[in-house]
Amino acid sequence: TQECRQLLPVLQALRRETENLANQIQALQRIEAGKVRIATFSSVATYWLPNMISAFHRDYPQVDFELLIEDYNEIERLVLSGQADLGFLLLPIASQLECTLLYQDPLLAVLPQDHPMAKQRRISLADISQYPFILLKQGQRSEISDLFEEYSLPLKPIYTTLDDYAIMAMVEQNMGVSILPELILQRNNYRIVTRGLTPPARRKIGLASRPREELSPAARRFLDYLTYRTGE
Repeated sequence: TQECRQLLPVLQALRRETENLANQIQALQRIEAGKVRIATFSSVATYWLPNMISAFHRDYPQVDFELLIEDYNEIERLVLSGQADLGFLLLPIASQLECTLLYQDPLLAVLPQDHPMAKQRRISLADISQYPFILLKQGQRSEISDLFEEYSLPLKPIYTTLDDYAIMAMVEQNMGVSILPELILQRNNYRIVTRGLTPPARRKIGLASRPREELSPAARRFLDYLTYRTGE
């Protein structure tokens, strides 16, 4: 009848929704154990992942986590090779991994408290390039070096390290100035000051993975907990 033909699309849609719900329930039931391997760098491991993992464990306490703290290039390689399920890294990347932009993290000038530039509200890259510089470099990639190169400014670091906290300690001791991401500068106890840059600069933090269908049920479910990263 005409009434039945009108109801058919509604019934078909309802059937699809019921099947999808059943599939989701089955997937959740499989997340009773397992391990999620995450490759990341220090600021994400310090300020984001504890909030995300804590929220996940409230729902799935039997799932274990392995955190692989590496430089940016190694993070990408670990995800590509399958040694890590997920990777937090800087975008863009060269490979064809699936990527999601999560946050644009401001870069800030880091100075000793008594530095002449500490009186300024914002500091130009040109001014920073005139002082001894301590460079944060992770593997072969440095977003700070790329920034100076973009504006054709000289950068001759006197110290280079991959440890953010070592840089803060060195700046505190008047060994030089630096530029660090805002994320790692949260809750630091060093006697340093931070100032915005002119022109402003940011790093793009993203999440990379192999295709979603290749991930374990636990790793797929963990993607739904990205919103917990700020602890709010």
